[in-house]
Amino acid sequence: MLPADPSGIAGYRLLGRLGAGGMGVVYLGRTDAGELAAVKVTLADRAERADFRARFRREVEAARRVVSPWAVPVLGADPDAPEPWLATAFVPGPSLGEAVVAHGPLPGRSLRVLGGAVARALAAVHAAGLVHRDVKPGNVLLAVDGPRLIDFGIARAADPAGETALTGTDLVVGTPGFLAPEQAEARTGDIGPASDVFAFGCLLAYAATGRPPFGTGAVDALMYRTVHDEPDLDGVPPGLLPLLRDCLAKDPADRPTAVELAGRLVVDTPGTASDWLPAPVVHTIAERSARMLALPDIDATAADAPAPEPAPGGRRRFLLLASGAAVIAAGGAGWWALRNRDDRPDAKGTPSPKARKWVIGVQADLSGPGKEIGQAQEAGVRLAVEAFNSREDKPFTLDVKVSDDRGDRTRALAAARVLTSDPDVLGIIGPSHDYTGQESLPAYDEALLPVLTVSAGLNLLISPAQNAGRSVLRACPIHAFSGMHLAYHAQAVHRPARPGLLQERTDDPYSWQFTVGTDFGFRQGGIRPHPRVIPGGAKGLERVVGEMVDAGIDAYVHAGLLPSAIRAAKALDALGFTGPRLAGQHVFGDRFLRDAGRSAEGWTLGAPVADPTTRKEAAAFTAAHRARYGTAPRWYAGEAYDVTLLLAKHVEQAYEKGGKRPDRTTLAPLLRKDVHQGVMGGYSFDKDGNLNGVGTFLYRVKDGRYRSLGAAPATPTKRAGG
Repeated sequence: MLPADPSGIAGYRLLGRLGAGGMGVVYLGRTDAGELAAVKVTLADRAERADFRARFRREVEAARRVVSPWAVPVLGADPDAPEPWLATAFVPGPSLGEAVVAHGPLPGRSLRVLGGAVARALAAVHAAGLVHRDVKPGNVLLAVDGPRLIDFGIARAADPAGETALTGTDLVVGTPGFLAPEQAEARTGDIGPASDVFAFGCLLAYAATGRPPFGTGAVDALMYRTVHDEPDLDGVPPGLLPLLRDCLAKDPADRPTAVELAGRLVVDTPGTASDWLPAPVVHTIAERSARMLALPDIDATAADAPAPEPAPGGRRRFLLLASGAAVIAAGGAGWWALRNRDDRPDAKGTPSPKARKWVIGVQADLSGPGKEIGQAQEAGVRLAVEAFNSREDKPFTLDVKVSDDRGDRTRALAAARVLTSDPDVLGIIGPSHDYTGQESLPAYDEALLPVLTVSAGLNLLISPAQNAGRSVLRACPIHAFSGMHLAYHAQAVHRPARPGLLQERTDDPYSWQFTVGTDFGFRQGGIRPHPRVIPGGAKGLERVVGEMVDAGIDAYVHAGLLPSAIRAAKALDALGFTGPRLAGQHVFGDRFLRDAGRSAEGWTLGAPVADPTTRKEAAAFTAAHRARYGTAPRWYAGEAYDVTLLLAKHVEQAYEKGGKRPDRTTLAPLLRKDVHQGVMGGYSFDKDGNLNGVGTFLYRVKDGRYRSLGAAPATPTKRAGG
């Protein structure tokens, strides 16, 4: 909760924020009877607009018309309030999108239970005369007893003539990648229940494979593929392929109804209603449910009212059991141990380690465009904290506090202050990205709180001349150094005589720094690159790439972002260019493999992450990640694990030296002096907090996968006779 947030609304005590955006805030609320709710409150400036209030009223009416156990019910609403609000039942589980990102695709039985329940929810939507229009992984929440369909914000009557149109006829409404062709082309008259069925097919394919069936990338490319291309259904269980092909028919008339889908999605394997999800997802649900045990008590408001005696074990536990017993039961006995631990002092009056509980903060993009990096880093931090807490000799217990900046620089400072204002937070891992890091600097510098980032390579995060970034330690190289070391590799392995260097100015600071470093690296070897620059948005990219090939380049280096790199890869492939092709951190990742496809083959990418599966030192970490999350570690998880334990080591040393909670403002200078050996490699820093050494690791794309080439060269290759 932020200082400006209300404490209550319409009988709901507001306990925390579940999410926020340009339209308003969604809070976790609770009634005096203990019922939990997701309370959506619109911003006052939005509510002043008559068209927005009409839209909100329509959302309330649509949600109330849908009656299904698989759709989240409305508990209350007031679209005419000064700040219109809507309360729905609270589901503590993750969205389908969160679960797939964290734990991978769902198995066969889970897919059928998921599909059957969502299909029945859509059948109820359509029976109410509505079209949902935004069926996507983020709008399906997972609970132990089944999924729930949410968000009727853009639902409308199946017969557009039956209501006043509040959207333009040429406006595309919905989420690209989960739209029907008629939605992608804004053919308003063709949008109906069959459009939801197409989106349902996209959703079920995503749950089965971990990727949208029409790929990812630029919106216009997604729209085109949705209308013209066949879906990518590789990896879908054979038993579901005919159903998904029917759902994803281009002609709405060829798609089945939601009722027909529910009948076809019969669960044909034994099991109960509460074991339909894989264990890692159930663990996530139980963990989130357990957090409800720590919700604040409801303040007494009646004058002179006697304080009620707490029930054994606490009233909060009773309320949670009453409202979600099945969810808590899924967590097992371990969750009761969290509440029943012994935090009492020993015979000498010294608090037990569990009573001394301090916090590692995580600022990351967990739900925005770069969420894969942020979520991986959060996973690494949590595993490190679990490793520390598992020690028998630990002098205190650590906890994790997360602040999601969504990769939005306008949210970054507030996200940082959530952590810096908490006195129990002794250090921060993050932020995930360059500009959220830059915008957070005032909070970091004001609090002098140690901040370790493993992915933000912007040079301005640390500026001794301006006394900025005084507490920041960058456990990754700056972008210029990454480009330089990539050029060293190209010289050592490929020996190009005329490398092409394309600077794309969509992200000017990154591309400029990467270009300068690459150019410097080549020139140290006596090589003069053939440079070209294209404007933001990569306008004219294919033409310029063609001109570079015609000019006789024998290698290509891309100093730009992922979308333009994908286009460059395809353009070079179409031109038959087979020379070395290289790019840096902002291209590296699974999306490049997926979206560039066969055109990614042979590319070499540099990134500030080592491959944990190739390091014997990381074997235990990799096994712990698989046990905890059900997958091998994602990129950046191992580095976040390492720097978390580095921070924990200095917190422990400071505590043992002073016998009390460390002064967090003294930790950053100590961290800068350390030489730390982690599972992913060694870490040491200069006096300003920059990483010593290379820090850039190389990967070659082969057979659709990244193959580790190890660390980039530290020095240029000397010319013969030089």
